[in-house]
Amino acid sequence: MRAFAILGAAPILAAFGLIATPALAGQAVTLRADTANANGIVTLGDLFDGAGQAAGVPVATRQGATVALNANVVQMAARRAGLEWANAEGLRTIVVHGGPALASASGSVAAKGNVSVLTYARNLSAGEIVQPSDLVYAKVAAASPDTPTDADQVIGQAAKRPLREGAVVQARDIGAAMVIKAGDIVTVTYDAGGVSLSLQGKAMSAAGVGEPLAVQNTSSKKVVQTLVTGPGEAVVGPAADQLKSTARSTRYAAR
Repeated sequence: MRAFAILGAAPILAAFGLIATPALAGQAVTLRADTANANGIVTLGDLFDGAGQAAGVPVATRQGATVALNANVVQMAARRAGLEWANAEGLRTIVVHGGPALASASGSVAAKGNVSVLTYARNLSAGEIVQPSDLVYAKVAAASPDTPTDADQVIGQAAKRPLREGAVVQARDIGAAMVIKAGDIVTVTYDAGGVSLSLQGKAMSAAGVGEPLAVQNTSSKKVVQTLVTGPGEAVVGPAADQLKSTARSTRYAAR
């Protein structure tokens, strides 16, 4: 009776594609150097060279300038279509863009080919601090000169505007986290030759650590240019010059 029930269910299972079939070796494919898509429907042909008859199989939709695809999901979709992608590079995310290449605003391209770039793993609101878990490396066809290559350059920075999941990280979209707002009372310190002086003033704008800030003396109304060292704190004089020198050396070494 049990055997009959199982056999009788076979046509139903087959109708839903649930009958187990022998595993077959798929056709080997390689990820395209330029994973681009023009019409918004990302297909296996947009992703892989050698997709053959499976080239038209849809994988995802792209509504913005780019879309980030989970590499494991793409690999399974390819396998279902009879393709085998080994993912020898160990990619976690594949970014598909809507044009022939990713270029800088001036039109120049810094690097081409299988370029690994940083992308956002989730949507970020303006002012949010970028955490290590918010970043993931992805493969794109080209990277602009404005694209940071080191996650340490991005972690701890704040989003200057809303940033979308899957978007390539651009230096112009992030900046130092604002630790002082316009109108805040700031303690300005001067240290030199064993002499230490401090005064309180009003911040004329918002600023992050390491950024310049104009502070107005609340007594004399004079404005002094300072360098922010923390929430409600800034320095002038030799300490500020030393911090500026250190920042320049760090930027030069990172190039």
